[in-house]
Amino acid sequence: MGFNNDGADVIANRVAAWRKQNPNSKLIVGGNIGKNKITANEDAWKDYQICFEKLFDVVDYFVVNVSSPNTPGLRALQDKDALHTILSNLQKINATKNSPKPLLLKIAPDLTDAQLDDIIALSTELQLDGLVATNTTIDRRGLYTNEKKIEAIGMGGLSGKPLTNRSTDVVRYLAKGLNGQIPIIASGGIFNAEDATNKLNAGASLVQVWTGFVYEGPAIVKNICSKL
Repeated sequence: MGFNNDGADVIANRVAAWRKQNPNSKLIVGGNIGKNKITANEDAWKDYQICFEKLFDVVDYFVVNVSSPNTPGLRALQDKDALHTILSNLQKINATKNSPKPLLLKIAPDLTDAQLDDIIALSTELQLDGLVATNTTIDRRGLYTNEKKIEAIGMGGLSGKPLTNRSTDVVRYLAKGLNGQIPIIASGGIFNAEDATNKLNAGASLVQVWTGFVYEGPAIVKNICSKL
């Protein structure tokens, strides 16, 4: 779960091979990029650049992930200055390409209003192509599980139903602040058409399913779309 993977080189080759085998596919492939666990935060921008350059030719868009709670210190990169360094560098590289790729930012649901205001300001300043709201939450409030058991399980991000309301609140706040300038992809606790509709009504342009896909299976997409 999370960022554990075989590395940018292997992923790039894997996607390139898939594209070669499926030249007429209309499937949209996104590159979700982040820093290595052992990379210091002050050098994080280098990891994002490496991933961006290695995956550029094989993906359709990029999501800059600074919000996974499973990589120690990663969420500190949502600080305005750190985020500006990462995103401005990627946009600079992007601008040199013949066909720049859409660049989106994925944020945590646990940000304060002030931090969300910074995200809104940066998104417009750096002309991002979208925001993904939200990643998983570190909040443990409202769970039915015994507190001692929760503590024993340890840190990590909660997805699915415990995330639903907060992620919708974040989408609504972003939509109000952005006033339609940048599209929002809503993610968090979407299991059915009602959940998706709530996200769209809050201001999202698109929705993503993650945990819902596990519980509902591949038919979740058809079931949601047929009832919207």
